Formats: sequence, C-alpha cells, structure tokens
Amino acid sequence: MAILPIVQYPDARLSTPCKPVTEFTEELKTLAADMAETMYKAPGVGLAAPQIGRLIRMVVIDVSEEKNDLRVFINPVLSPVDEELIEGEEGCLSLPGLYEKVKRPAHVHVKAQDLEGKVFEYDCDGLLAVCIQHECDHLDGVVFIDHLSRLKKSRAAARLTKMRREKAREAKAE
Repeated sequence: MAILPIVQYPDARLSTPCKPVTEFTEELKTLAADMAETMYKAPGVGLAAPQIGRLIRMVVIDVSEEKNDLRVFINPVLSPVDEELIEGEEGCLSLPGLYEKVKRPAHVHVKAQDLEGKVFEYDCDGLLAVCIQHECDHLDGVVFIDHLSRLKKSRAAARLTKMRREKAREAKAE
C-alpha cells in the first residue's frame, strides 16, 4: 500500500466528471487500498478517486470512530430518501483547513458496486449520508464550496489562498 498525493483545489481534475469503472481488476483493489491508507493518514473520513488524480467513479469512506469500517463504493448512484435537509459544517482533504456550512438531504439511498463488481444498495443517514454525498459530488466534478453562494465561495477561496500562503511562509522560515 502507498500514501498518494492529494490533489488540491483548484486543480482542474477536481472539476472534471469521472468515467464509470468497467473493469474490476487487482489494480482497482490496490488503488482502493492505497486510497484508504491515504484517507486514514490525512486524516479524513472519505476520499474520492479524482482527489488522487484518478478520474474514475470510486470512493472510499470510513465514518467509524475506530477507523475499522471501510466502505468502497464504485459507480455510486444516489437518490434522496425524503425531502428533509440538514445543514452541517464540511471540510475536504482537497481544501485543507477550510470549513463551511452546507445543506444536504438527511437520508439518501445509494446503489453501487463493490470491488468484485457486485451491485449492492444501502440507505444512509447521519454522517455517512453527508459523506457519501460529498464524495459523490467529487465524481461529478463538484467540490463542497460549489454549494455556496457566489460571494461565500469567493470568500472561502480567498481564505484558502491566504492559509496556503501563510503555511508556505512558515515552512520557508523553518
């Protein structure tokens, strides 16, 4: 397994819709394991393939406290279960240090494939529902700040740029 570099916003790969996975190979299993290791190391609760530069429809998620419940979703399709929305603060490994409030459906149904290509379905709520929606957005070329108003997105992007400049300055000073 390997720790992979995480693509940083505004890299064009993060705004590119991904292609469906059609071949379920050992390479795909290795990629999923590397993505999981990268997510845990970051640390995060989810990681989508475009965040490591692979434009395929695959995400890994583990929202457990113990970090022992890894889920791999390939070619996921989401549908809201009801109209209830929840607002929560979200962050992203591709926009480190930036957190904003986003409204999303509270419950979603996901239909996806596992690493063998077998179809499964799952109803999600709570953090898992938010996470699967966030990661599936990446597969469609959407980052979480795209859900904000134009003004809030602009301010968030400016804060991110400022944080990156400060971090670079600190690193240079060391």
